Amino acid sequence: MDIFRTKTGKMNESVKLFMEEVLQGLKSSPKTLSSKYFYDDEGSRIFQQIMDMPEYYLPEAEFEIIQTQSEAIARRINQTRLDIIELGAGDGRKMVHLVQVMSQFSADLSYFPLDISEGILKVNEELFRKTVPSVHFESLAGDYFKTLPALKDRTNPRLIVFAGSNIGNFRKGKAVEFLKFIKGELKPGDFFALGVDLKKDPKKILSAYNDPTGLTKRFNLNLLTRINRELKADFDLKSFEHYATYHPITGAAESFLFSLRDQAVTIGDEVIQFQRDEVIQMEISQKYDLPLLQELSSAAGLSLDSVYSDSQGLFSWVLMV
Repeated sequence: MDIFRTKTGKMNESVKLFMEEVLQGLKSSPKTLSSKYFYDDEGSRIFQQIMDMPEYYLPEAEFEIIQTQSEAIARRINQTRLDIIELGAGDGRKMVHLVQVMSQFSADLSYFPLDISEGILKVNEELFRKTVPSVHFESLAGDYFKTLPALKDRTNPRLIVFAGSNIGNFRKGKAVEFLKFIKGELKPGDFFALGVDLKKDPKKILSAYNDPTGLTKRFNLNLLTRINRELKADFDLKSFEHYATYHPITGAAESFLFSLRDQAVTIGDEVIQFQRDEVIQMEISQKYDLPLLQELSSAAGLSLDSVYSDSQGLFSWVLMV
C-alpha cells in the first residue's frame, strides 16, 4: 500500500512530511534525525521512564520551582486579568499548581494549554476541571506556531509559558528564531516564562543522558523502529550503537547513533548508505548560564526580567519581556 495514502485514498500529509524530513536529514552531512519525531506512543512511554530515573534531575528541579516560587512569580506579574498560555502543555500536571496560585491574584484568569495531541489535552482538561473549576479553560490542538497567533485578539495581559527544557532542543540559530516568534506575539504588559536547564557538574549532566540502564539508548533507537514501521524502512537496530556527550564550555549535551558496519538502509524507494562508524545526530539538549541567556534574549529583542531557580541551582524559570 502507498504509505502516503490512507485506506480511503486520501493523502496522508503527516507521513509525507515525516518521510521528507527523514530523507533530507539522512542525506545531509553529517546525517541527522529530528528529535521531534521521538514521541510516538512507545517513545513517549520510554521518555516517561527516563523522567522517573534518579539520574534525570530536571523534572524534580522544575517542580520545586513551581511549588516554591509560583507566588513570587504571581506577585511579579501582578495582573487582575490574566491569560496563561502554555506551549506544549501535555497533561497539565506541571502547570496546575501555578494556575492555582495565580487564581488567588487574578480574579479573571484563563488557562490556554496548547499541544499537538488532542488526546493529551483531554487529560489536561479533566485535571483542570477537577482542581481549578473557577478558571476559564480552553485548549487548542495543533502546532503552537499556528495556535498561539490565534489568541492574539484577546485583550487580557498574558503569561506565555514554555516549560521544561524544550528550548534546549534548539541550536542557537533556531532558538533565536523561536524567541523572535515569541517576541512578535507579546504585547505591552505580557510576560514570557522560559524553562532552562543550567550548566552544572558535567558528570551529573552526562549521567542524565547516558544512563546506566540504557533507557536513553532505547529512546534513540526507538526512532529507527518508528521509521521502519511508518516509512517501510529496514534499519537493523543491532547495527547501531548509542553515544552521548556533554561539552561543559558550550553547554551542549548531544546524543548520537553510530553505525557498527558498512550498510545500506532502504526507506521507501530510497537507499541510504552508511559507512562503519558514521554517526546520526539525534538530539541536542543545550544547557545555559546567565551570559548565554542574555545573549540569546538580546538577539531576539527580549529582555530578562527575573530568574527563579531551584535550591540546588540546577534549573531556572526565566521571565522575559
